[in-house]
Amino acid sequence: MTICATEDATALDSPHRAALTIAADGSYAARLARHDDAAGSWFPERWTLSGPEPYAVPLPGSQPEEPDSELLPLTDGRVLILRRVADRFALALLYPTGPGTGELLLGTVEAPELTLLPPAPDGTLGYALAPGADRTGLWLVHGGAGGPERIAEIPGRCTGGAWLDRSGRLLALDRELAGRTKTVLVDLGRGGETGPLLQITEHSNDRLLLADPDSGLLLVRSDAPGYDRLGWGVLGSSLPVRFPECLRPAGFASEGHEPSQGGAERTMAVTPFAVQPGQMLAPESCAVAFRMDAASGTWLGIWRPLGRRLRQLPVPEGWLAGTGLWTAGGELLLPYATDAEPCGVARMAIPLEPVGGAEPVRRGGLMQALRAVGPTGPAEQEGAVRPERSPSGASAGNVAGIVPDAAETDNHSTRSPHPQLVGGEPHHSPAHPRMCRPVPLQQAPLTAR
Repeated sequence: MTICATEDATALDSPHRAALTIAADGSYAARLARHDDAAGSWFPERWTLSGPEPYAVPLPGSQPEEPDSELLPLTDGRVLILRRVADRFALALLYPTGPGTGELLLGTVEAPELTLLPPAPDGTLGYALAPGADRTGLWLVHGGAGGPERIAEIPGRCTGGAWLDRSGRLLALDRELAGRTKTVLVDLGRGGETGPLLQITEHSNDRLLLADPDSGLLLVRSDAPGYDRLGWGVLGSSLPVRFPECLRPAGFASEGHEPSQGGAERTMAVTPFAVQPGQMLAPESCAVAFRMDAASGTWLGIWRPLGRRLRQLPVPEGWLAGTGLWTAGGELLLPYATDAEPCGVARMAIPLEPVGGAEPVRRGGLMQALRAVGPTGPAEQEGAVRPERSPSGASAGNVAGIVPDAAETDNHSTRSPHPQLVGGEPHHSPAHPRMCRPVPLQQAPLTAR
C-alpha cells in the first residue's frame, strides 16, 4: 500500500504538496517536474513503475503549468490534472501521443477550493473535496456519466482522505466541526452518509494519517495526551488507540524528557507514508515506513507495532521525500530523481526483527465498517472511562484510551489501565451476525467481555 505523504513537512500540522503520487496498483506515478530553462517552468511527468526499469514520460501542455496544479495517475496510464482557472477548477486527462501530449477535457467545478483525494482503490475513478467554511462537497471528477458531479455534501470542513476498503466504498475524512477535528467515515454506498470513526476524547483533535485495508491498521495523530502524538489503532477493534513512545518526535530531541513549552516536540516531524501490504488481519505485524524531517535533513524510519522500535535508515540521494511503495515480496521502493538519473527507484530489502509469542490483535473485520451508517445514523459508543494523568503531571480529564501497548516495558511508557485479555479479543462470530457498525476508536471497555 502507498500513501503519498507531504513534501517539506517541518511541523506536525504543516500541509504541503505531495512530491509524487503513485497509482493505486503501483503501476504508474505522476509529478510536476521543472524544465532546465532559465524560467524553471513546470510540466506534468508520468513515471512507469511496472516494467523492469522505471522511466519517465513528459506530458507538457500548450503552456507551462502552475505549481499548484494537482495530478492523479490512473492505472490505465492516463493522468488526471486539476488546474485552477480564475474562479473555478478545470479537469482534464493527459496521455502521451507519440511526440506530443493528448488532452481530454472533463469539465469544470466552480468552488473556492478543490483538492484531489488519494487514488481510489479501483485505480480508475477520481474524487475531489471542495471544502467550505460550514460544508464540504465530495465530487466524482472522473468516472461519472457526464463530467464532474457532486455526489455528497458533508457538514463541516473536511480535509485529508484515506480509503478503508479495497472496493472504494468507505472513505475516511478529517472533519473540522464546532472547533474540533475528528475523523469521520463516509459511506459512498449510502450516498455519502457519515458516521464517527476516530474520537479519542470529546475535546481532542484526532486525525487519520494512514489506513491499510488489508490488516485494518490505522496510524493517527491526536493531541489527546496534551500535545500532538502519533498513535495506532485497528479498524473494527474496541481496543483503544495506543501512543508508542518510540513514535514521539520529542523523544529524539530530548530522550526521556517531555516536550517543553514552545514546541520541542516540533523539532522533528515523523510522517507515515507506506505500509506493508498483504498482512491480512495482522495489524501488529505490519511494517510502516515513515518520513523523518529535522533541521539536519530527511531520512527513513521503519516501525511495526510488534517491534516497538523505530529504526532509522538513510535514503537515496534525490529521494522524492514522503513517497514510496511496499511490494508484496517485502521490498520498499523509494523513487528518486537526480541530475544524473532523472527517474530512478531504489529497492530496499528491509529485514524485520523476528517477534514471537505475541497474539495479533483481532478485529471484527471490514464487514462491520460496511454497515457503518444506518438509516438514522450511528450512535456513539458507550463505555466506562478513567481519568489519566497528562505528561506534565496535571489531570488531562477524560483521556481513557490514551495508552501505549500494555506489554511495552522498554520505552518508558505508561501501562494500559485495561486488563490483559488472554488470547486477544473474542473472534468467534455467531452463525447469523447482527447488523452493527465499527466501534469508533475511542474509549475501550474497562472490563473483559
